[in-house]
Amino acid sequence: MSEIQVVIIDSDPLFRAGVAYTLNAEADITVVGEGASASDAFRLAVALKPNVVILDIGMLGGGAEAVETLVAHCSDVKILMLTSIVDDQHVCSAMQGGAWGYVLKGVSGPELVQSVKVIHRGERYVTPALAARLFARPRPAASKPEPTPFSSLTGREEQILTLLAEGLSNKEIGGRLEISEKTVKHYLTIILDKLNVRNRVQAALLAYNRSNLVGH
Repeated sequence: MSEIQVVIIDSDPLFRAGVAYTLNAEADITVVGEGASASDAFRLAVALKPNVVILDIGMLGGGAEAVETLVAHCSDVKILMLTSIVDDQHVCSAMQGGAWGYVLKGVSGPELVQSVKVIHRGERYVTPALAARLFARPRPAASKPEPTPFSSLTGREEQILTLLAEGLSNKEIGGRLEISEKTVKHYLTIILDKLNVRNRVQAALLAYNRSNLVGH
């Protein structure tokens, strides 16, 4: 595997040092730059051309603004949000805005390393603890169901989407339904197309929102 070059952007220098120490301990990951603000993120991304930029939503200059700038001008860079802010709106906005991953501060070293490697190979990542917290929230009462884009899904596609919304990986979904991981990926491609979304996280959030409408 080729080396993964990472830039860390966070206003807390001690926190940055801890993240850098964890990542640099991996043979195939090198932290090539650090900064504290949205302007640092753009400057370092342009100068160093890293594979992954780690951002905090609450940093100086705004994490959401940094994501927008990086997506517009450094499209090859994959963005990982590492933050203490936990709510579905921030997760959804960050992922739809172009971030590839969303991880909570306080995550274990191995999971942080895993998230960097997962998004580097082109897959989305939301820490399972956060996904479980989002999808386990109480469902508010809804007045009247509205038309949804789910009517074209087959029974099997509905099963896979439901398990996806529970935070299961492709392998875990395959095991639950007794089908191969490759078959799960094939179904997910169809599901994303039918729901007109770009990735599995958006599909899961759409399914979660749908469950709020039809809950109870």
